[in-house]
Amino acid sequence: MNSNVDSNASKRILSVSQLTGSVRMLIEKTYPMVWVTGEISNLARPGSGHWYFTLKDDKSQLRCAMFANKNRRLRFKPSNGDQVILRGNLSLYTGRGDFQMIAEHMEPAGEGALRVAFEALKNKLESEGLFREEIKQDFLEYPEHICIISSASGAALQDVLSVLARRYPIAQVTLLPVLVQGPGSEAEVVAALAQAETINADLVILTRGGGSLEDLWTFNLESVVRAVADCPVPLISAIGHETDFTLTDFAADLRAPTPSVAAELSTPDGAELLRGLAATEHALTAAMTRQLQTRQTRLVSTARRLIPPQRILQQLMQRADQYELQLRRSQHARMTQAKERLANARRRLRSLSPERTLLRQTQTLTNLRGRLRRSSVALLARQEARLAALARALNAVSPLNTLDRGFAIVTKGPASPAQPWGQPLTGAAALKPGDELLAHLGDGTLACEVKQLRPLPVELGGASETTDVAN
Repeated sequence: MNSNVDSNASKRILSVSQLTGSVRMLIEKTYPMVWVTGEISNLARPGSGHWYFTLKDDKSQLRCAMFANKNRRLRFKPSNGDQVILRGNLSLYTGRGDFQMIAEHMEPAGEGALRVAFEALKNKLESEGLFREEIKQDFLEYPEHICIISSASGAALQDVLSVLARRYPIAQVTLLPVLVQGPGSEAEVVAALAQAETINADLVILTRGGGSLEDLWTFNLESVVRAVADCPVPLISAIGHETDFTLTDFAADLRAPTPSVAAELSTPDGAELLRGLAATEHALTAAMTRQLQTRQTRLVSTARRLIPPQRILQQLMQRADQYELQLRRSQHARMTQAKERLANARRRLRSLSPERTLLRQTQTLTNLRGRLRRSSVALLARQEARLAALARALNAVSPLNTLDRGFAIVTKGPASPAQPWGQPLTGAAALKPGDELLAHLGDGTLACEVKQLRPLPVELGGASETTDVAN
């Protein structure tokens, strides 16, 4: 008995709730998010709005639940027998111990291939930088011309036009109608995007209503996405409902969750502008009133200080008379001064008369001539006396007087114009027989020729040789 009690005490016994709770935590931790495809059956839609159904294939089935906050976002209503793809979390409904899936997203099974193509093109264009935020264009705060590219019969167009008419009716709106799905839609959308620039639009709204991924596929085509990215006009993409995303949403300058929101984002609130204008008008009116009151007060004050024109004219006339009297006195004084200066100039001119000056200069010249004559005579007499004295002194030492006493001056001939007396001789050593000599006497000159050289007599202290001179 005791051994059985001890054995039970060593075992860990779990309650059903504990076990199902542990299994639930394990499942949710192991499978946080999965994608599953299958056929819907046993679909139930209670009044709470939640959906409960079974997803099955040919071998197994899985209980599923999709709560109202998730299923209301779907673009379609599923039915029994529909093939779908679910995304959600695996869990365990502990109330019945049922293994189940809590679905967050549902789409028709045919959209799976489109989803793969969507992700592949998105990754490609994103790697090229087509979705970068820095290349997005800014929007004008007050657009004047809005271009809408949409189906002419779609509800999305009516939503946009309704909001524009309510918020900003002054804007010019141009519709470029296009097919938004099916054959030909791609070419029409690309052509409309190119045309938006030629109509000088300030803004482009590209929009259509909701639908399945296949319905919206035109706006996931590469040519359309590139045309949106290359559009030179700022562009808002509003394709489908809030939960719908297309590649044009990423390439556009701005994505709006709905067409109505696109119209709101693209325009200012006209009512708010009117309120602002009214407030500005009120402020301007008040400011103008204050300015007018201030100017009126200043005008009254100025009018009080204003002098009548007659009085100003009288003052000006009196001032003109004063100026006239001053001018006359000034002219009289200047005339008197000018007459005095003229009389002084005449007196100076008479004192500087050329006749008087010529007379004085003539008298001065006569006096100077007499002085010059007397000075010249006196100077000439003094020079003659000095010359006579010098002549007497020169004659006293002149060799010509010696010639008169029987001496002769012998020079070496012949005579020339430069040396009319010839070259004076101071000795016989420089002579040789045949040389011509000139002997200058008191009354003439003898031309002689050297015949023989003789020395000075011994008694005179010379040599015994002599010089013969032939006449």
